[in-house]
Amino acid sequence: MTAAPQPELARRLTTTDAVVVGLSAMIGAGVFVVFAPAAAEAGSWLFAALALAALVALCNATSTAQLAIAFPTSGGAYVFGRRMLGPTWGFLAGWGFVVGKTASCAAMALTFASYAVPAGGWWARLVAVAAVVALTVANLRGVTRTARVASVLLVMSLVTLVLVLVVGWAGLAGDRPAVTPLPSGDLRGVLMAAGLLFFAFAGYARIATLAEEVRRPEMIGRAVLVALTTAIVLYVAVGATLVALLGDRLPRVSAPVAEAVAAAGAGWATPVVRVGAAAAALGALLALLAGVSRTALAMARERDLPGWFAAVDEQHRVPHHAQLVIGAVLVVLVLTTDLRGVIGFSSFGVLVYYSVANASAWRQPAEERRWPRAVQVVGLLGCLVLAFSLPLTSVLAGCAVLALGVLGRSLLRR
Repeated sequence: MTAAPQPELARRLTTTDAVVVGLSAMIGAGVFVVFAPAAAEAGSWLFAALALAALVALCNATSTAQLAIAFPTSGGAYVFGRRMLGPTWGFLAGWGFVVGKTASCAAMALTFASYAVPAGGWWARLVAVAAVVALTVANLRGVTRTARVASVLLVMSLVTLVLVLVVGWAGLAGDRPAVTPLPSGDLRGVLMAAGLLFFAFAGYARIATLAEEVRRPEMIGRAVLVALTTAIVLYVAVGATLVALLGDRLPRVSAPVAEAVAAAGAGWATPVVRVGAAAAALGALLALLAGVSRTALAMARERDLPGWFAAVDEQHRVPHHAQLVIGAVLVVLVLTTDLRGVIGFSSFGVLVYYSVANASAWRQPAEERRWPRAVQVVGLLGCLVLAFSLPLTSVLAGCAVLALGVLGRSLLRR
């Protein structure tokens, strides 16, 4: 007896919706979290690291868009790797994405709590758990609602960033004590910082993983490039403001955007900035949850994860089983992990994912190509260099989890 086919996901997202989902992930992940640890590694070469991360991200974005147009289905590089390189490579991409982006979800929940509850402690962790539960419920209500909520949170984030830039540069124009510049960096520090900063750029992957839900697959490339270019401009502007206002204090602060506003002499704006930063983290968490669950859905369809994850809710047309399990795992993570510790691990998993994406795009035939193969070569080499330049603990943990995933897949398929 043949099993009844699972309902497909609904094509409801417009180009604007896709840009919003991707941009929400990037803004929340980058501006409010990653500049401090990146500055600690790169020092005065921080912007060289940012440029390197942006170059690798741009190559990855073009490869992802080219593949997503050819294969407009959920799963991103997991599906691309299976089609172009073989099932094992596809699994490595999908598993790296699921593991790395689950860590990113935990980072975003903890970021939200660190801005919403400055005192920290267990109250902050409980607030992070509440955020995970609330946004899991929002995702279960349907992808259109996910995009609408992300739109509201993105507007709040952008207003906050504009406020930070205006207040920050107004403070710089006035009389204030000079700051000590960042210490000199080196090549190793630049590579490590670029790997950490890449964590901030990976939001455009949310667009590719939603390929089965956009109205016209050909709009994916435009959405990816618009979201990424906007994020790069914002990162440069905000990074320059943080360095100018905080100097060598930047690597040591836990909430750099709020600290920068205070350093500009605008203490009145600090609560507003904290609210905006919390909204940005929520927007990123919402978009990340949607992307991870869609990749888990695609992997379950191919028996690389248990088939139970392939279920799609008939009313809301979302992968509800995958979403519920990811939400439960996140509750455990936010209660047990630390914010900075998950960034390197997340970056490693996502860089593995994009390595497979670039290799897959390189294999595409001429009629499917939109960018030259040299772009994919630069992207692949850049991903590998940045992945293995991350802190040793992140590299070792990432390799161990990938190996466990391969072993688990083997046992599952038997």
